Formats: sequence, structure tokens, C-alpha cells
Amino acid sequence: MKCRKNSKVLLVPYPAQGHVTPMLKLASLLVNHGLNPIIILPNFIKIDSKDVNISIMSIPDGLDQDGLTSPHDFFAIENTMENYMPCQFERLVRELQFDGENDEEDGVVCVIVDLLASWAVKVANKCGIQVAGFWPAMLATYTLVDSIPDMLHAGIISETGCPLHNGPICLSLGQPTLSSQDLPWLIGNSNARISRFKFWTRTMERTRSLKWLLINTFQDECHKDQNTTNCNTQILPIGPLNTHVTIKNSSFWEEDFSCLNWLDKQVANSVLYISFGSWVSPIGEAKVNSLALALEAIKRPFIWVLGPSWRQGLQKSYLERISKQGKIVSWAPQMDVLQHKAVGCYLTHCGWNSTMEAIQSKKRLLCYPIAGDQFVNCTYIVQKWRIGVRIDGFGLKDLEGGLKSVMEDDGMSERIDSLNEMTMGKVASCKAMDNLTTFISDVSI
Repeated sequence: MKCRKNSKVLLVPYPAQGHVTPMLKLASLLVNHGLNPIIILPNFIKIDSKDVNISIMSIPDGLDQDGLTSPHDFFAIENTMENYMPCQFERLVRELQFDGENDEEDGVVCVIVDLLASWAVKVANKCGIQVAGFWPAMLATYTLVDSIPDMLHAGIISETGCPLHNGPICLSLGQPTLSSQDLPWLIGNSNARISRFKFWTRTMERTRSLKWLLINTFQDECHKDQNTTNCNTQILPIGPLNTHVTIKNSSFWEEDFSCLNWLDKQVANSVLYISFGSWVSPIGEAKVNSLALALEAIKRPFIWVLGPSWRQGLQKSYLERISKQGKIVSWAPQMDVLQHKAVGCYLTHCGWNSTMEAIQSKKRLLCYPIAGDQFVNCTYIVQKWRIGVRIDGFGLKDLEGGLKSVMEDDGMSERIDSLNEMTMGKVASCKAMDNLTTFISDVSI
């Protein structure tokens, strides 16, 4: 079908901040190509569509409506995605297809599905609509998950995803090695790990037949020797999306802009910015308190993104004691903070969006990965790109040693500049947009 100006493209993200934000940015690019993208979200996700200027439609999710104050966990979301949302989405798709029977606009010409929302692939296929995959992270992480059959065959993991040895795992020749304990599904207790492994296995089985896979990464990350087990899927790196478009506000939470005024009063490159992202389990009261005391002891100015539910590990007098040294906020305008000249280093969980924003802002990284793809990202940050240092704890020696290593590395600024150009320079951006144009042309045939 030839796409007309009003052709609808539905985008189905996994319902978490780190997945919705890049989908919104992709939608913004589709608008620039004359298409009519519509983001499909479950009811418990609330975003002001006026701020993002993109059509957003909600479907019932079968969950209660207090998602912003009591976030639903992975397993509750998986349950509603598998057992409730498909029929709701199909009903909406049928309605939108029917709307396209008039002469003024097309119906739905394509559905772009976040691979972690693979349930929507089945709905699109059932409705006879072209479907493309979207991967919001590194190709390296996709390659790792896609190699589950190979790891099973080689005896690296068991049938339930449990590592059978503690040796290194190499994704491809010339790339950094991972620990077998860094596999994305190894989160939580034994039952949780088994369930997550089943989730990933099911995800890959559903999405290996996709014709296109749009990846929020840069061209040079997609090494020629980094093959996947499925050669029929056209892999198209279209990122990092944060460099192509700026969405004014796509956060689920209100940003505290007062931290920018506080930064204006600090010395250049003196501030440590700390954020562990939006979609990780709390690191625990003990670790929160340990980090808090270490930050106080090093006397370095800091901004710490720490939600109210995470602050239970703080000593009662802590906020008063550090009021002149640091600033704690529930949520920050991260790009504004990272691009501020006062910020010299970023203590991060190594989420992919945060990693790319740090590279865009040319900030050094202190890495503490917590879950999922963060271990893969950290490996590249520390071993391959050498723009950061990993710490394994939040004690005073951990923090002092990490900061000393990352701030006193004279060659790090040059490596960050080089990586910034490779990922976000003019050549890289042109390649990414060429890939997106290729995809749109293919869909339009």
C-alpha cells in the first residue's frame, strides 16, 4: 500500500519510561516524514500529549489506576500484556482500520512494536498489518538474547537460563567479554529468573520472523561480524534517537528544575550527578544509606535523583547535614543537568538512554549496573570505549577510588569526544536518517 500523508502508524512500546521515551522520539521523526504516528499505551501510563505533540491512545490494561504512586512490577505488567491487552488492542486496530475506509486518510499501514511488547506482533499479524520491531537498546544486547539457542547448545546455560559455569561470554570477535552472571534475565530470586528467561525466550520466538528491526543505536555499533541467528530480518540502526529530536517532556514524573539554579552556583566540573534511572528496583535501604554517607564524607558537591520511596534508608538528620553540599530531587531534567558545565561526572546505572545522553553531553561515567541490559552497556563503557569506571559497592573507598580513576584519566576526554562524533556526528546522523527513510520507503510499497 502506498502511504499517503495521513497514513497511520501505530507504535507499541513496553510500558516503562526507558522504552516509551525513545518510541515518542521515533514517532516525532515519522511525523516529519508525513505519517500519522499513534502511540499506544496502557491506561496506567499517563503522559500529557500536549507536551509531546504526538497522538497518544490508551487501551484498558485491567490494572488499577495508581501506577504513578505504586508502580506495577514486571510480572503484573507481563500478565496484563499477555492476557488482557491483546483483545483491547485488536479492537482499537479494527476501529482505526475502519476509519481508513474513507478517501481522506489511510487506515493503519504499519505497527511498530517494541520487542519487549511482543504480544502486539500477534495482533498485528492477525489483523493483516505490516509489523516492524523496535529495539530501544544496543544491538549487542539483542545479539546476546538472540543467542539463547546457541548458549543452550553449548552448555553455557541450562534449560531454565541458569549459568552452568562462571566463565566469560564473548558476543563476537573483538568485542568485550561479559560475565555469565551478567545475563539480562538474572534478576531477583530463582523463580523470578526462570520467569524472566521464559519471557525473553518467548519474545525472541515471536519476533524472529519480523522483516524489519529498527534499533536505537548507531551504525558503527552494528559490527559486520555481529550476526544474529536470523538473517531474514533487516537490521536498521536509527539512533541514538536523542540526537535527532528533542521531546520537551516525556517523563512520567514532574521534573524538579530548581536543581539547575543550584548548579549555576557551583564550580565547573565539580558536581557529581547520581541517578539510577526510572525502571529499576530500589537498591535497598542499606545501600542507599551507604552511598549517602560516602557522598557526605568525600565533601564533593552532588545532585542525587532519589525518589521518596528510596529515601527510607537515609538517616533522619542527613538531609539537613548535606543541605549546603548536595541537592536531592525526586526527578531531574536529566539532559539539562548533564549538559551543565558544573557537572563533571555521572554515577549511573548504565541504562541505554542515560548512556547516550551522557555521551551526547560529553560526561565521564561512574558505573553501577543493576539489572537487564545495563551490564552489557557497562561492559562497553568500561572495556570497549573506556569512558567510565565500574564500582562494585557504595562504600567510601569504592566511591573515592572510582572518582579518582575516572576524573584523573587524562585520555578520557579525548575518547569521549571521539565517541561523541562517532555516534552523534553529522556522518552518523545521516546514516541513521537514511536507514529510517529506507524503512519508510519499504513500508510504502
